[in-house]
Amino acid sequence: MKVQSQRQLRAGELVRRALADIIAEGAIHDPAMAGVPITVTEARMSPDLRHATVFVAAMGQADRAKLAKALDHAAGYLQRELARRIDLRFTPKLRFEADDRFDEAAHVDEVLSRPHVKRDLD
Repeated sequence: MKVQSQRQLRAGELVRRALADIIAEGAIHDPAMAGVPITVTEARMSPDLRHATVFVAAMGQADRAKLAKALDHAAGYLQRELARRIDLRFTPKLRFEADDRFDEAAHVDEVLSRPHVKRDLD
């Protein structure tokens, strides 16, 4: 993965915050998202800022793949709302992906807490 420029990082954070607010308002009515707290963890922008890959995580036992698919289905609405809230030359085309970094971090914690690994760390 190529390192993002400062411009991409700033625009990505602007998009992430705005999308988090839009989703938190509960304007999307999809059964896959009903009653599931959603976290927008990151928005990676393309170099020309016309495309954004948005990573989402669901708290609890929700299926993240279904959640990302539901958000992709609502991408047109989210882009229109995003255009109203942020000031960029172009409103980026949104693509949603499930964020599995929390599961990876939990796995690393689990491995590090094993007795034989703890013994080696001390």
